[in-house]
Amino acid sequence: MAGGLGLFLFGMSVMTDGLRGLAGDLLHRTLVSVTRSPVTGAASGATVTALLQSSSATTVAAVGFVSAGLLTFPQALGVVFGANLGTTVTGWLVALLGLKFSIGGAAYPLVLGGALLRLFGRGKFASGGTALAGFGMIFIGISLLQEGMVAYHEVVTPETFPDDTLGGRLLLVAIGIAITLVTQSSSAGVATALTAVFTGTITFPQAAAMVIGMDVGTTVTAALATLGGSIETRRTGYSHVVYNLLTGLGALLLLSPYTWAWEALNPGMLNQHAELALVGFHTLFNLVGVLIVLPVAGAFAGMMMKLVPDREVALGEGLDRNLLKEPGIALDTTVHVATQVLNESLVLVRGLLDSPDRVEDEQLQRVGEAADRVQAYVDHIHLLPEQVDDWRRLNALIHLLDHLQRLLDRCEEEPERVGTLLQVKELRAIAVNMDEMLGQLVELIEQVRWEEAKELSAEFADHLDAQAELLRSAIMADMASGVLEIPEGTSQLEAVRWTRRGAMHIARMQNHLVTLHA
Repeated sequence: MAGGLGLFLFGMSVMTDGLRGLAGDLLHRTLVSVTRSPVTGAASGATVTALLQSSSATTVAAVGFVSAGLLTFPQALGVVFGANLGTTVTGWLVALLGLKFSIGGAAYPLVLGGALLRLFGRGKFASGGTALAGFGMIFIGISLLQEGMVAYHEVVTPETFPDDTLGGRLLLVAIGIAITLVTQSSSAGVATALTAVFTGTITFPQAAAMVIGMDVGTTVTAALATLGGSIETRRTGYSHVVYNLLTGLGALLLLSPYTWAWEALNPGMLNQHAELALVGFHTLFNLVGVLIVLPVAGAFAGMMMKLVPDREVALGEGLDRNLLKEPGIALDTTVHVATQVLNESLVLVRGLLDSPDRVEDEQLQRVGEAADRVQAYVDHIHLLPEQVDDWRRLNALIHLLDHLQRLLDRCEEEPERVGTLLQVKELRAIAVNMDEMLGQLVELIEQVRWEEAKELSAEFADHLDAQAELLRSAIMADMASGVLEIPEGTSQLEAVRWTRRGAMHIARMQNHLVTLHA
């Protein structure tokens, strides 16, 4: 029994990893493109969870997209509600393939075939092999779990468990919660309950009450995962807790009518097909819960936003370590935050060009610390080279942050260069032109017109290069003729170099920004 449960858990984990690699970020991107309301969010959340066999992956994706501003909180709630429904697909796989048709023996070749694909395949073939091997392990685990339970057939009987009374059902719910806390997987708990009811170890009402507890038990894991997380993470986690508690209460009320309906339609059928009745009940109460909550999703979201109110978030703090479980989603969120920090740095440079004395050290420190936070977070995003698109975007992000840090270093270490620009009449035009360009650039970035921002910054950098060469020649001529003292001329040359290098960093960042938002 222990080995069977372990194989099931490991098989689920391996299969999910393989499916995630096989699908890449396509399914997660579909969440954004399809989700336009809580209703479509629920449909896409259920579909993605059913395909990935992981509600946590779907939930993390939803949180990441809210953090990145790609989804609103009510839309994300729809995805989370749908994910609950999508997890019931695992129960159907176990009931139909693992128990009804018992493909445990046929699963051994699947594991071998999957392992060979994983060892010798590349890219999608390797991911497909991983998923296939995990799929096989799930049913080998179910087969072993079933064999183990048969040995306890005379020892553990329905009489061993609490009676089918209100108090007994509540106690069984508590047992279901405990099982989920131990296995850290409601799917494993449901599989165990299905196997137990199939072998006659427990009755249908007992198993159903335990399954309700298993659904509720997942909220403890969700609540713990929110600790130290962003506002979006905590709101989503607490919403999951409240929703599952309400769904669990509704399921308890639904259990007796559901049992009576089976007996009324076909007496004795419930005992003959208890495993199908159980997985049907699991799907039904999750479906009813989704149908009830969707019409009031906006009000539900409003309630959760009051329970977890907004607080002022420092620049660069919208990065949640929980998102690192899904590197592609973490990358999307980081791009969003890095774009904000970049925009703030351009505003900072504009302030310097307007009046260096007005830009306080505190402002420089705030933007610099935000850039450091983003860079430290990026260090924890790990991708494989075969994840071509994300690999390219991660490299672009690293380059962008490098140019951003160098631009901020110049602002912090060489503010007197800007003072020289403003004091010398021949150089003031550069500062004015650069200030105007940065104003347009900030507007284009806020309007997500990435290509236009790239072209504007590139044209200005080229124009400044040509202008800088003329100014350098003129300054050196004045130094040679004695019109300018050497220290004064050197200061002007360094001021011209400051603008030239600053414009170059800005143009390179815009170039990488286009890649990041492609």
